[in-house]
Amino acid sequence: MNKELQIDQQRLVEAWQERLPTFIGPGDKAQISADEADPKALRIHIESEGRQMYSFDFICAYVDSREVKVSLVDVESGGRTIDERSDMIQQLADDYTRHIHQCAQALQQLTHA
Repeated sequence: MNKELQIDQQRLVEAWQERLPTFIGPGDKAQISADEADPKALRIHIESEGRQMYSFDFICAYVDSREVKVSLVDVESGGRTIDERSDMIQQLADDYTRHIHQCAQALQQLTHA
């Protein structure tokens, strides 16, 4: 039976900041911050390596102590919002979503203690 998330949001942010970079590409950069509106959610900003200068913003909300729901909020290129429906953007977003889920799994010893 899954249980409610019982961890301080700031401690969760720190754990994610430490672990997520090990799941994304070596040239990609990730910034994690607390979601001010939801104590069980994180804001994840990923800057993709490459000339397009893509950046992705996700919300990662804990459904319970084991499961997260990841939502793509915004995609930018060179500081401008772009259409995230292109195949390449969708593929990158899907990859990052998968990496976020993998990181959440890796942190279960912390969140499901």
